[in-house]
Amino acid sequence: MSSIKYKKSDRELFALIDCNHFYVSCERAFRPDLEKKPVGILSNNDGCIVALSPELKKLGIERGVPYFKIKQLLKKHDITIFSSNYSLYGDMSFRVMSLLSRFSPDVEIYSIDEAFLSLSKMEISDIRAYGHTIRNTIRQCTGIPISVGIAPTKTLAKIANKVAKKALTEQGVFVLTDPDKTTELLHQTPVEDIWGIGYRYSKMLKKNGIYNAWELTQQPNDWIKSKMTIVGLKTVEELRGNSCLNMELVNEPKKGIISSKSFGKSIDKIEDLHEAAASYCLNAVSKLRQQKSLARRLLLYLTTNPFKNEPQYANYRELKLSGYSAYPPDFIKIAGQILDNIYREGFRYKKVGVMITDIIPEDEAPIDLFETAYPEDRRSQIMHCMDRINRKWGTGAITFAGAGIKQEWQMRREMLSPRYTTCWQELLKVKA
Repeated sequence: MSSIKYKKSDRELFALIDCNHFYVSCERAFRPDLEKKPVGILSNNDGCIVALSPELKKLGIERGVPYFKIKQLLKKHDITIFSSNYSLYGDMSFRVMSLLSRFSPDVEIYSIDEAFLSLSKMEISDIRAYGHTIRNTIRQCTGIPISVGIAPTKTLAKIANKVAKKALTEQGVFVLTDPDKTTELLHQTPVEDIWGIGYRYSKMLKKNGIYNAWELTQQPNDWIKSKMTIVGLKTVEELRGNSCLNMELVNEPKKGIISSKSFGKSIDKIEDLHEAAASYCLNAVSKLRQQKSLARRLLLYLTTNPFKNEPQYANYRELKLSGYSAYPPDFIKIAGQILDNIYREGFRYKKVGVMITDIIPEDEAPIDLFETAYPEDRRSQIMHCMDRINRKWGTGAITFAGAGIKQEWQMRREMLSPRYTTCWQELLKVKA
């Protein structure tokens, strides 16, 4: 077996940090009695399992299984189920990512539970010990277990992370810098498990007799480029140990923002639909402000439940604001106009949603000769004040009346855990 050869100039080093079964770990951080017990997390409206602990997997339960199908097993196997608690998961993710910034000046947050760290320009005498320091710090400060994979490229760091997570002998940290070990692992990695190789490419590669990562690295560059474009060639170069994917330290602003959820129960009153639409506008416009953008178009849609044997109706419409804005009432007003226009009596509605488009950066707002633009007028001052209050006292501490108070149309979340880290009233209580 020949080995992967590294060029001297390619000795970059990346660490992939992956939180183990993250949603479950967030719940266990405040419920240590659930360690080593089967735990599952449900989707919106408590529909099906979206995250599960290894113990629940061992019982033969898979992701996507409808909740009602496993209800009869809960008592028999001592299974604990939670509704999705995104306030808790988002805050715990923020804490983990903040801690990671202590270990590298360059941190790329890849998802809610994954991040790349660049270790390339750092003087680290024992890289494996450094990985364990990261792992122990995150565990001690947040209670979240993580796996650390370290390698000369981001794609190889992904492979190293899988080893760190599955091989008990590695104790959660695996360093993949040895060429012979890399070659061995590439032979063991099926093409469908390579980061960046989707279902379509893996099917094509197998059709051409390429079944693992090593076989892919042995193909001519021209062949790879013709079959998988330049993006595929970069993936192969990464497998060969040549770093091609840079750290993406700045998230690109979104070009469209959607806020939409199914109701906990079907509703028929237009007043409830107005509340839900206003609430979703608040959520979408909040994301707009977070990425320091403005928008000018709003699309609203509503629909009944196609799985119910009852009269069906769905419709949508888009309207344009008078100018670019990030002020919720501007969008709520437009949403109300659309809703009044497309709403029909006699139907039971299951879902309403809003989508904001025509988004521009805040500093590119066009100058209006006759009116003050959003970033300079009182609307932005009001929202700045509201955002500060909500950050300090929790989301929803202050809101617009149009979004409703009781929100009886909200989705079902009958097994929701407390918001331990973001709500004073729900802090963990300790008894002496």
